[in-house]
Amino acid sequence: MPTPSPSPIEATVVAVSVGATGELAGGRRPIPSAFIKGPVTGRVSLGPFGLLGDEHVYEDHGGPDMALLAYPREHYNHWRSLGLDLPAAAAMGENLTTEGLLETDVHLGDIFGLGSAVVQACQTRSPCFKLAARFGRKDMAVMMQDTGYTGYLLRVLIPGEIEAGDTMTLLGRDDDHEVSINEAGQIMNVNRNDLIGAQRLLAIPALGSSTRRMMATRVHKGLANPTGLHVERLFEPDDHVDS
Repeated sequence: MPTPSPSPIEATVVAVSVGATGELAGGRRPIPSAFIKGPVTGRVSLGPFGLLGDEHVYEDHGGPDMALLAYPREHYNHWRSLGLDLPAAAAMGENLTTEGLLETDVHLGDIFGLGSAVVQACQTRSPCFKLAARFGRKDMAVMMQDTGYTGYLLRVLIPGEIEAGDTMTLLGRDDDHEVSINEAGQIMNVNRNDLIGAQRLLAIPALGSSTRRMMATRVHKGLANPTGLHVERLFEPDDHVDS
């Protein structure tokens, strides 16, 4: 069971953003996506499937385990240093642009108070090709994976209302399964042969359903082919879960 945090662990919500379905111009044809989001003012209703007014193109996007994508504003300077022209918020398709909590600070299963809602960190982001389309860089998804600057996905435990300026405060942490978002991202996106790591993720009750399926498949394939476990990139890239 989650235990109360002994000291405040919190972030400030710099912006709350939503987006409508549209198209990204990338490659040979436009890509349907709701990646492009913009900040909203005032309080916004947050339910089990996300924010009021936030649309999703694909059936497996925006489900209960992907209700919100949070992204630390601290990473913006890194991307700008590479020449990317970023808006002040929602640059990476996030719903919550935050300040004060990085992927190394947040653990899978962490429960946060957010406005009048309660949310839970349940999985890391798996960067996909839409980032390349958005920024015109083919290596964008790989760079995000390798840096660990992915952001993370939240499920809604108690619906409520949120707005920019709210504080996201840790209410509880599962001391039996302390795996940070950063560590989970390395297991999921980078070290794809790490079956022990995959099994650690599967042992976390709060793990999101899409990551759970991904890790279960990976473990099954690895155990079925033990001689190939140390081959780099043994498995094919997994399905992505961005908006």
